Amino acid sequence: MATLLTEERTPRRATPSAPRPAGPRRRVSWWVYVFVLPTVVLFGMYTVWPSISSIFYSMLEWRGLGVDRTFTGLANYERALADPLFWRSVGVTMLIIAVTVPVRVALALVLAIMLNNPKLPLATLLRTAFFIPVVATTAIVGIVMGFVLDPSSGPVNALLELVGLTPIDFLGSSDTALQSVMAVHIWKWLGITLIYWLAALQTVPLELYEAAEIDGAGTWGRFRHITLPLLMPFVVIITLLTVVETMQIFDLVLTMTGGGPFFSTLVTEVYIYEQAFAAANPNLGYAATLGVMFGILTVIVVGTMLLLARLARARQEARR
Repeated sequence: MATLLTEERTPRRATPSAPRPAGPRRRVSWWVYVFVLPTVVLFGMYTVWPSISSIFYSMLEWRGLGVDRTFTGLANYERALADPLFWRSVGVTMLIIAVTVPVRVALALVLAIMLNNPKLPLATLLRTAFFIPVVATTAIVGIVMGFVLDPSSGPVNALLELVGLTPIDFLGSSDTALQSVMAVHIWKWLGITLIYWLAALQTVPLELYEAAEIDGAGTWGRFRHITLPLLMPFVVIITLLTVVETMQIFDLVLTMTGGGPFFSTLVTEVYIYEQAFAAANPNLGYAATLGVMFGILTVIVVGTMLLLARLARARQEARR
């Protein structure tokens, strides 16, 4: 008996298991790299290499045709810094960002809160209706809107005449062309910002709304004390995505106004296109210079926004 009790009280030592072979695990990791390889190759061919080659082309005097290339160093950059049309196009681009981004972000947030309500009838149909313009080709949207806003035969001006108002040359006047382009841009891309906010709203627990409603909180109180604080981390991400999308407004401006009238809608991308292909004396080297400078400007804008967001977050944490 003593022997049995001693054997029961003595803990059994776990027998070490045999090591698993590393061969299959290595083969799996190699298969992962094989599947990633096409993406890496395509990204290098169509993103990394064009970016590097643009820096090289920006130091050349080259029309884009033939082999006659003259190395000019930083002469193109000096020309760009003294080019008034380039800086005017940068100003127009920044103005479009300053106006359309807050409108898109705020309006999409309001619509997302409304469409996220489970009691709203036809919510799915409304979401689809707001997202349809995103799917449409931007160039086609620009051409169609050119007919819609036509001063002589467009339906908008026909409606204005019907109610006794004077027709407006939306795209032919420098006073209204930029506002018209911005309005169409907001309508075209509002759906994608709406999807961002709808995805962010899914992270808010429904139990918080139910508890707040039991405590007597109204719609504004639930939004102020629950929705808005929980959505703050998404504001920076959605705003950055919207800024980057807004800087890529080339196809809409080119099809609606072509940068006119009187350069009132001349964004930087259209000006780069004109210097490369549409000018009387095209210069692909100078266009590459403008592209490099515009890319640097984009990085500065995005970096500044990230820095401001980090400082704001640090202040909030310090207050807590």
